[in-house]
Amino acid sequence: MKRIKITQVRSAIDKPLRQKRSLEALGIRKMHQTVEHNATPQILGIVNAVKHLVTVEEI
Repeated sequence: MKRIKITQVRSAIDKPLRQKRSLEALGIRKMHQTVEHNATPQILGIVNAVKHLVTVEEI
């Protein structure tokens, strides 16, 4: 299964609670933190909801 690397590049301050919770669900707690996940449809859906706050790279 493909892996993706997700890095937060924009702040979640003044963003809706749903987007903040999406970042928490991905395991991102602070700016410029990077996490790795399998590229499942569930993870890709969460990433799509906060795509303006993160960058995504394939590993």
